[in-house]
Amino acid sequence: MKKKLVSLLSATALTAILLTGCGGGSDDKTITVAASATPHAEILEQAKPLLEAKGYTLEIKVFSDYVQPNNVVESGDFDANYFQHIPYLESFNAEQGTHLVNAGGIHYEPFGLYPGKSSDLADMQGATIAVPNDTTNEARALLLLQDNGYLTLKEGAGLEATKLDIVDNPYNIEIVELEAAQIPRTLQDVTFGIMNGNYAMEAGYTVSENALLYESVESDAATTYVNVIAVKEGNENSAKIKALVEVLKSDEIKEYINNTYNGGVIPYK
Repeated sequence: MKKKLVSLLSATALTAILLTGCGGGSDDKTITVAASATPHAEILEQAKPLLEAKGYTLEIKVFSDYVQPNNVVESGDFDANYFQHIPYLESFNAEQGTHLVNAGGIHYEPFGLYPGKSSDLADMQGATIAVPNDTTNEARALLLLQDNGYLTLKEGAGLEATKLDIVDNPYNIEIVELEAAQIPRTLQDVTFGIMNGNYAMEAGYTVSENALLYESVESDAATTYVNVIAVKEGNENSAKIKALVEVLKSDEIKEYINNTYNGGVIPYK
């Protein structure tokens, strides 16, 4: 009898473990989102009461890197993430074999060049400039420098450009490739740093007050680099993801963004 009871308990425990392991994601009324701290998680916090009014509970977890938020959505542990633009999403899928798709564009963050050892563009000659080392964001940084006449990239390099694609460097700029999150902490060691909007804001910088160069709101970058809600392919049309995107594109959230980020975050049309 004791053996049968032990076997029964073991079977029950095993069933519980299997059910727990198979859960993944969240139920139909709970939306789990992996996000960068600023501005993404802050914007999501504003969305909580709006989603609650629609019958949904929003759970947010902040990540400090650009890899794990995609991994946890691919694995099914989270319903969505909110931290990246489309070129990075496509590059990540190609490099990592993931199956993530854009469920909706929410905002655009102008990329900017910020002061390091110098706050004067006259010091561009011989400058060291820190740029993100992931494929699409490094290209974006180099394109910003090219658009302002500081260097020339190989024709056709586009969104896959790296410092190896620089064909004319009249200012003898040294490009320092760093993980994006490290750049704000290393500004004291370089002349300038080119930063993603979220990392610039986390470090206390704004485009309007601190950036020495930045992408124009009227440029193609606003469309190319729109930050999106990303989900695993097949989930983009689920009711809760549609509700999440609808709320994040609402007038209430647009007003919050415009009133909060001093031009560093711009609602996407």
